Amino acid sequence: MNQSHQYGRFYKQVKPALESKIEEFKIFGYEQVKEKELWDYLTKKKWKKPKEEVQMYEIIADILSAKIGDVMNFTTVEAFKLGDFTLDDEEERKELLK
Repeated sequence: MNQSHQYGRFYKQVKPALESKIEEFKIFGYEQVKEKELWDYLTKKKWKKPKEEVQMYEIIADILSAKIGDVMNFTTVEAFKLGDFTLDDEEERKELLK
């Protein structure tokens, strides 16, 4: 987990909210979403500019209001940033266009 983020100090206290949100995602059929992915979305996207004097209830509200579409979009973009995705290979391009 990204403990170096300013809100990382709240991680242990908000872990039940993270687990609850992951369970909600599973109910909607998104069983592949992990706690780390949700936390990464929150720390790198939602809380990109952290507030100085944030309250724990604000962090929990952000966790519980996270939308699966936003989390999945963020995760997809991050995967493309980190992956070995290229369109240099002609066969790979043709396979993608099928």
